[in-house]
Amino acid sequence: MLKKDTTYYIVEESVLPEVFLKVVKAKELLEKGEVKAVNEAVKMVGISRSAFYKYKDCIFPFFESSRGKIITLALVLKDIPGILSKILNIISETNANILTINQNIPLGGIATVSISIRTSGMIKSVKDLVLEIEKVDGVKKIEILGREEY
Repeated sequence: MLKKDTTYYIVEESVLPEVFLKVVKAKELLEKGEVKAVNEAVKMVGISRSAFYKYKDCIFPFFESSRGKIITLALVLKDIPGILSKILNIISETNANILTINQNIPLGGIATVSISIRTSGMIKSVKDLVLEIEKVDGVKKIEILGREEY
């Protein structure tokens, strides 16, 4: 859980010490059920249990910080019948709660859409959701416009 009285930074993965990346990987293994215990996870990634416990609550992927928030996605879409429906179905399948949808009239075969979702009930990460939406034929661009706690 994010601490409110702490300063956070977004840091590019390539400059992080290797131990931080291994802690994230160990947490992923545990979360996905690929291993059953911390001992297995740390052994697989090559760190000590003490390193894992020291950093586990201090390092997490950027998208993981989006849990329990309202996220606004901005999309640039080709003007293809049914594309928005496909995207809304993907969002629905993650158990995100769609709060608002704003769609502009397509110009030059391109439409802009913003979708605000509540992430607390999601069964996938926001990162996985964004990656899945990016794969939809006709999605030219997707980005997170904003996030706010509720």
